[in-house]
Amino acid sequence: MEALKLWSTLSSLPISFRHVIRRRTSLTFVRCRSSTSITVSAGTRNRRASSSSTSTSDREAVRALRIKKVEELRSKGLEPYAYKWDRTHSANQLQEIYRHLANGEESNSENDHVSVAGRVVARRAFGKLAFLTLRDDSGTIQLYCEKERLLSDQFDQLKVFVDIGDILGVSGSMKRTEKGELSVLVNSFVILTKSLLPLPDKYHGLTDVDKRYRQRYVDMISKPEVADVFRKRAKIVSEIRKTVESLGFVEVETPVLQGAAGGAEARPFVTYHNSLGRDLYLRIATELHLKRMLIGGFEKIYEIGRIFRNEGLSTRHNPEFTTIEMYEAYSDYQSMMNITEEIVTHCALAVNGKLTIDYQGVEICLERPWRRETMHNLVKEATGIDFNELGNDLKVAKETTLRALGDGLENKDKFVIESSPSVGNLLNETRRLD
Repeated sequence: MEALKLWSTLSSLPISFRHVIRRRTSLTFVRCRSSTSITVSAGTRNRRASSSSTSTSDREAVRALRIKKVEELRSKGLEPYAYKWDRTHSANQLQEIYRHLANGEESNSENDHVSVAGRVVARRAFGKLAFLTLRDDSGTIQLYCEKERLLSDQFDQLKVFVDIGDILGVSGSMKRTEKGELSVLVNSFVILTKSLLPLPDKYHGLTDVDKRYRQRYVDMISKPEVADVFRKRAKIVSEIRKTVESLGFVEVETPVLQGAAGGAEARPFVTYHNSLGRDLYLRIATELHLKRMLIGGFEKIYEIGRIFRNEGLSTRHNPEFTTIEMYEAYSDYQSMMNITEEIVTHCALAVNGKLTIDYQGVEICLERPWRRETMHNLVKEATGIDFNELGNDLKVAKETTLRALGDGLENKDKFVIESSPSVGNLLNETRRLD
């Protein structure tokens, strides 16, 4: 039985695949890691601490002010956290439908009454006129707010109570300004959600890397393109399912809580089952239960599931991640290579519409067939080290590797090589370092 694992982190990073082709006698994989060493002077630390303290103080001041606005709105009988809003169009739909409007032209037909909703990401006020930029899931649209046109005292409410970050529901007609900006000519609006904290800087977005990964929702607000990563990932997962199921594979679900952590070498998360009175482990692989499905009579099965490994943590190494693991009876690793090519090419077409992609300035062509090579030959090609000649002599293999990679190695990489427990592990680490 042969297995294919395509591993991808589920963080809001661009989906990445870890391809694993398993044979009975060997397991070959490529692992990508990154680390950054930063030296900070005492003066820099003090400035950062001071800046952080000031930032926190400012945020709390803004929050207190906005909470006061919430209370004032409620005192006026206005609920700043609405339950529902009926909208007729998205921002992108309006841009498409009314792209014919000329500069300065207004659409006054009764059929052109529109209702939209979204988050305020920019605002400008000039006396009796205000412009707001509204963003929804599809894009942005400008709101054109005139004091004489808005109902009752809504213009004053807009100036006093509406902040960047608030979610509004807006009704009105369509107009293209003299400068060519398509806008909703606002008749009325409702605050659907009052934001209590300020958004990240408009131009720089969320720059704190740690916060970007811990608060992906804030990152998406400040940088809409980040959400495209999630949309592409959803397309990729959907296309994987379509591709493998078109080949006759059946998707199954196997237990996440297991009595023994098997199927891989990794430190598991341990939990306790009260009713059973025993420890259980969050799975570190889906392998063993999938193999039992083969024993039960299935010939083509796969699972897309969460895996949990209680090991390192970084922006590229998540302790919980999603894998696809496949098993097919009566096939070998060549069959799995064919399926790998088919999955990746289908996903590339679904997401990009073509089989050429640009990765860090390098154009990669995914057209089939791909070059097929062993790990030993790839390492020899890149470093000159022939692991086939080294056999199982771990000491000689380490000395040869350190000598071949030489001065280009950092101390941490030398430590990795020196602490490798086997020749196979050393081969994988050498492939990662070259």
